Parts: sequence; C-alpha cells; structure tokens
Amino acid sequence: MCIKGRKPLFEKANTTLETYFPFITPLFVLGGMTIFSFLHSYAFLVPWIFACITFSSSLGLKVKEIGHAIKNPLPIFISLIILQVIMPLLAFGGGHLFFADDMYIVTGLVLAFVIPTGIVSLMWVSIYKGSSSTTLTIILVNTMLAPFLVPLSLQLLIGTEVSLPIWEVMKGLIWMVVVPSIIGLACTHFFTKPSGEIKKTLAPFAKCGLLLVIAINCSVAAPFLKDTNVSLLKLFVTLLLLTVVGYVLGFTAAKIFKWDQTIGISLTYSSGLRNNGVGSALAVTYFPPQVSIPIIVVILFQQVLAAAIGKIIVKSKDREEKLKKIAGL
Repeated sequence: MCIKGRKPLFEKANTTLETYFPFITPLFVLGGMTIFSFLHSYAFLVPWIFACITFSSSLGLKVKEIGHAIKNPLPIFISLIILQVIMPLLAFGGGHLFFADDMYIVTGLVLAFVIPTGIVSLMWVSIYKGSSSTTLTIILVNTMLAPFLVPLSLQLLIGTEVSLPIWEVMKGLIWMVVVPSIIGLACTHFFTKPSGEIKKTLAPFAKCGLLLVIAINCSVAAPFLKDTNVSLLKLFVTLLLLTVVGYVLGFTAAKIFKWDQTIGISLTYSSGLRNNGVGSALAVTYFPPQVSIPIIVVILFQQVLAAAIGKIIVKSKDREEKLKKIAGL
C-alpha cells in the first residue's frame, strides 16, 4: 500500500520538474560555478550517473514502434545528415571563424554538435503532437551510432589540431549511452508493465541526476570560465544561432519533401535538440575543462529555446488550419 501511495507523488514530482526544467537548468549552471563549486571533486561519478539516466530514459521505449517509422526511412536519414554532417561542419566553420585562437573552444563547439539528439526531444514532440515513432527511431539509431560517429567526426574535424582520446570517448559512449539503452529496451520488451511503473518512479530522479551532472560539469569548468579570454557573449550568440539553424534545417527539410506536420515537428525537434547531458559527461571525463564551456553555454538556453520553438509550431498549426478552412469555403 505504501508503494502504491508513493507513485502519484513521483509522477507529480516528475511533471513539476518537466514544467520548470527550462528555468531550473540555468540555476544549476550558475550554482555549479558558485555555491556548488565543491562538486568538482565528484567528477568521477559523472559516467555512472549518466548511465543511470540513460537507462531510466530508455524504459518504456518500444522497439516495435520503429516498424511504423521504418516504412518511411527518408526523414530518419535526413535528420541524421543534419545531425551528424551539416551541423558539425557548421560548428567547425563557426569555431574557426570566431574562435580560431582557442582550439579548446573550437573542440567544444564541434563536440556540442556531434553528440546525438536528446531523448528529451521525445517529450517536446509528444507535447506538440508530432510523430513519436519517427522521433524514437531517430533517437535510437543516432544513439547506437554515436560511439562510432562522434569519435570519427572529432578525429576528422579536430584530430589534426588537438590530441583527442578517441578510444576513450568511444568506450565512454558505449558505457554511458548504448549499454544502458539496450538494457532499458530489453526490460521494456520482456517486462512491459513493470518497466512502465519503474520508469514513473525513476523519472524525477533521472532529471535530478541530469541537474547534478550539469552542476558537476560547471564546477569543473568554473575556474576556466573566470579566466578565459573568450567573449562569452560572442560564444552565446554563436551557439544560439547554430542551434536555431538546426531547428530551421529540420523544419525546412520537412517542407521541401512535403511531409505531413507530425513528421515536420519530429524532424524539427530531433534536428535542434542535443543530448547535452552526455556532451557534458564526455567533456568533463575525457577532455580539458575548457572544452566543456560551449556545452555549458548551450545548456543555459536549450530547453527555453525548445519551448519557444513549440510556441512557433502552435502558431504555424493555427495558421495552416485557418488557411484550410478558407480554402474549404
């Protein structure tokens, strides 16, 4: 009886966290750089915490849903091209254009745009009635390919200028992302009902874990943020523009191929959102602290921007519905 009584509490806590997450996240960024600066001593826990977050996020994801999306694989392919080819190249170009004298910042920029799409995109797509099956497929395919695509992209774009721990990054992605995802998917497949209940209980803890990872990463980078010669305003604007370009590319691709609105919403969020949790975990574990600065900056606005994009989607939907009504008359 006690356990049953607690479940609504966890669900309520998770709903509250989801609602205010865009505003809580920047507070943990600032907290990690100030009052929680002692957390840098716990950086060794980051891979373990993130593996638990990935497992929790993967519970409830059903592999059979991929079957619906595979019937129309082009949106998935286009999204992967945007995520793993176009955006890393734009980040690399922007980095060299504005921060050519600081290769750690350039590396951080590229890392911020080679990490896989965020599983949080599934939440935003669900809120705005997009195609969950397409989004899920993009997330799973991108996640499973990440241990190969992320190190390869870093090596091709940055490897000649900065010493990169390629094999360590690959092993880290397998441990933090792929293995927990497979375990979560297997649990959902074989124990559908229990895994759903466990997910509801773990969800708020997973979000708190992500906030902890963010705070730890910021505490590690804090001394370098204070001493850096890089213009943080210029970095903020560069990252904001690059992130917006990701959303626009996804939205535009859907329009060009004349896919329905649900696919368009899926592609927009999948192309614009990144798994900055894994990005910050990689940065703090395998790279010099300065590399994490761009990822910290992205974390400041990512969820707020996602909410703003949602409002634009709603207005676009309303406009299209009005045009259809007028055409019907």
